Parts: sequence; C-alpha cells; structure tokens
Amino acid sequence: MPRSSFSGSVSTPKLEVMVDMGNPLLNLTVDGFLKIGTVGVVKATAEETYHVLQKGNISHHKFEDSLKKMCKEGAYWGTAAGAYVGIEYGLERIRGTRDWKNAMIGGALTGALISTASKNGRDKIVMDAITGGAVATAAEFLNYLT
Repeated sequence: MPRSSFSGSVSTPKLEVMVDMGNPLLNLTVDGFLKIGTVGVVKATAEETYHVLQKGNISHHKFEDSLKKMCKEGAYWGTAAGAYVGIEYGLERIRGTRDWKNAMIGGALTGALISTASKNGRDKIVMDAITGGAVATAAEFLNYLT
C-alpha cells in the first residue's frame, strides 16, 4: 500500500527590540511592558476591526475611540506584564533560585497589585491574587514542557 508523508517547518520572522536602561530589572520590566503591551494593542485592533466589519462603516469619532481603546489596552496589558516580570526577577534575585515558586508569588502579587490599583474590595483583591498566581504557575509549568 502506498504511503505518503509530509514534513517541514514553519517559522515566523523574529523582531527583537531591547531598550538598555542600565539595570537588568528595568531592562526586563520595559521589555515585558513593550512585548505584552503590543499584544494588548493587537487584541484591541482585532476587536475594533471586527466591529467595523460588522457595521460596514466607520466614523471619525469611532476611529478616535478605537485608537484610544488600543492605547488603553496596550498600557494596561503592558503594565501588568512589566509588574509581573519585575516582581518575578526581584524574587529570583532575593531567593537565589529560578523556579515555579517565583512565578506563583509574582503572579499573586501582580494580581493583588493591579486589583488594588483598580480600587477593588478585599475579596476581589484576594481572588485576583489567586488567579494571578495560578495563571503564572501554569504558564511556568507549560514552559518546562517545551
């Protein structure tokens, strides 16, 4: 019986932007802000594009609102990522080891920090800390698999 197979690889272009702030903590924090902030902007862009295609047109006012939303999403996502990366790096330096515990603690502290800045109540802050710790720990474990 004839058999066929397919093999190959797909790669994407890689763009690295590094801002040297003269301090490893600041370098990682800014890098996290820029990379994940870009993800937030792309997410908002995709959502706004979907809404425009759904309605069939866009006004000048709607375009300005879309740009504001993109900037807001980018800043929010970037700030969360920058805080997480900075906290995790600080924990790594303090504890002298790089492991999943840094991710868990960093995620929990970041979740609590962002929730507190959003003026949430105590129960919501605790839930956001638990969520942040769980997501960061899961991401760290997934990194071990690859």
